[in-house]
Amino acid sequence: MANVIQDGDGSPRIILSEPIGSTVEVLLYGAQVVSWKNEKREEMLFTTNKALWKPGKPVRGGISICFPQFSNLGSMEQPGFVRNRMWSLDSSPSPLPPANNQSTVDLMLKSTDEDLKSWPHRFELRMRISLSAGKLTVIPRVRNTDSKAFSFTFALCNYLSVSDISEVRVEGLETLDYFDNLLQRERYTEQADAITFDGRFSWFCKRKLLELKTFVSAKIILNFKLFRALFSMLSIS
Repeated sequence: MANVIQDGDGSPRIILSEPIGSTVEVLLYGAQVVSWKNEKREEMLFTTNKALWKPGKPVRGGISICFPQFSNLGSMEQPGFVRNRMWSLDSSPSPLPPANNQSTVDLMLKSTDEDLKSWPHRFELRMRISLSAGKLTVIPRVRNTDSKAFSFTFALCNYLSVSDISEVRVEGLETLDYFDNLLQRERYTEQADAITFDGRFSWFCKRKLLELKTFVSAKIILNFKLFRALFSMLSIS
């Protein structure tokens, strides 16, 4: 089930819920997921206690979207501008595989003439956010509505609530390429089957940018920072 509410701070948001009791909250501003609670009402995402919504500024935490540029991999503002735009409900979403027993919302952002001043390409960016028992899935889709091709970088910055970082493992990165920030972003290939974190965690965060290929036919750049981790195929389970 999905409901749209207007909070006291003026931020419209969507509440997703499913039968066993887990919930997700998504701001229309930036299409940003700001809360994901499991059936025990435990918060799975981290947001700072100062995470108040203000026009023109995204909430720090949750899951934020970086597009059409991630980090400083380009000449425009970091990290892109779509997280500072008001999105709308997608009334005619593109067909996707059936979402049985899921609570789903489809959001859309279309480029404007004002956006063309920052990035001279017309586009539509769609996000499908689905909640099911023990699983949150986020699927981005980019459509080129311009008359010429363009390239972009994209990231989902995921702030996960972690009680003990030494218990965290990131799997599925073996054989993927990354850029080493301490060596002028020279390209290397990850060899470990799982990445764990100890006292060198902050060193690792600053050092590695991982480059993946995904189904949106673009380069996905995933940045590791405190309370951030990867979605497996853009989903958490």
